[in-house]
Amino acid sequence: MSGDTGSTAGSSETDSPDYGARAREELGFSRWWLVVAAALAMAVVSPYQYVWSSIEGPMAADLDIPLTQLGLVFTLFVIVQSGSQFPVGWWRDEHGPRLLTLGAAALAGGSYYLLSYATEVWQLYLLYSLGALGVGIVYTISVNTALKWFPDRKGLTTGVGTMAFAAGAALFIPYVRANATTGAYDAVLQNMGLVIGLGILVAAVVLRDPPQSWFDARKADQAAEAEANGEGEATRARDYHWREMLRTWQFWLMYGMFVAVSGAGLMLTAKIVSFAQAVELDAATVTAAATLLPVAGGVGRLVLGELSDRLNRRLAMAASFSLCGLGLFAVVAFGQTGTTAGFLAAVVIATFFWSPQYTLFPSIVADYYGEEGSSANYALLYSGKMWGGVFGGAVAAWVVTQIGWPMTFQFGGVLALLAGVAALALREPGPAANEAPRTTTAVDND
Repeated sequence: MSGDTGSTAGSSETDSPDYGARAREELGFSRWWLVVAAALAMAVVSPYQYVWSSIEGPMAADLDIPLTQLGLVFTLFVIVQSGSQFPVGWWRDEHGPRLLTLGAAALAGGSYYLLSYATEVWQLYLLYSLGALGVGIVYTISVNTALKWFPDRKGLTTGVGTMAFAAGAALFIPYVRANATTGAYDAVLQNMGLVIGLGILVAAVVLRDPPQSWFDARKADQAAEAEANGEGEATRARDYHWREMLRTWQFWLMYGMFVAVSGAGLMLTAKIVSFAQAVELDAATVTAAATLLPVAGGVGRLVLGELSDRLNRRLAMAASFSLCGLGLFAVVAFGQTGTTAGFLAAVVIATFFWSPQYTLFPSIVADYYGEEGSSANYALLYSGKMWGGVFGGAVAAWVVTQIGWPMTFQFGGVLALLAGVAALALREPGPAANEAPRTTTAVDND
């Protein structure tokens, strides 16, 4: 944690602001500890999204209800987790992360624990929704902690946090699948609830936001860089208020992309176990697919985030989403032929290139609209996950009954491919909302 120079890729340490040294002066310790704390919180809440497909079966059997009645649980989780982030992000930008994080510990940890006592379907809906609110708090605080403290390494640091949200579940899935049987999963839920609550509490002690002087110094750096590059005042990067951001066409294009990619990926996350069982793959393959999915997603977030810092954010998005779409087509092809190795490889590829959306989008929002209001700004974009979750959960379950599993997954592949093509049209906003795109940017210089 001591080697924090704060230098950006492609720049020497002598001509780049030393954000690491500045952060140490403010914090008294390396800013990387904030990333560790954020990653811890993200890892422990990951079961809400990535372990659900492994526990819904035992729950349905224990409550003696059809599995289809639980399809709404995952949809409610996505709606509440993503929909809560704008008010959470706005409040955090104004008041800081600590009180919110403490509340998230009670909501996310307590709700998972209490799931073990649920005897009615409505109780599952309520508890999972309350837990989703806690997950939403953790998510927006963790991602935007990276954006605020690491203007020089946005992709990498958001990648670390969102990697933990995906890959952290891999630590839980083998335990859950080995023990979450009918009549016995209550102990699993209780143990995991305690781990979730404790992990978030530890993070709450560490996490904090930069003071206003940090953002003022950041703006001075940007002004100096613009002057050194011979740019006028109007071309200098600035912080957009969320209302200003909504008046730019870039936001709405990214919103459509976000809905499309999250819909495809959340369908894969929520339905991969059911798909594998529907095409009659063996139990070992099903377990391997469920375990590999969050690992591949976590690694993809980290790798694509780092590459986008060093290369080109927009092209990274185009390549990533397009390859996700091709991966979903391969999942269907290998699943139908019963090719175990090919099926697992396709699951890894599709997830590896879908999951980086949660690294690339917050990074490009901060690139385009600034870091100071990043919590509220990215939260508005992230609300697109609500519609993606509706498709990935309840809608996908209905579509399967109409056109079958293969065509449903192939439709998800088409959505991802369309998002990849759309990414090529992105440009940094102009000097004022609704103006023509700038031609000179720091992140889009191809």
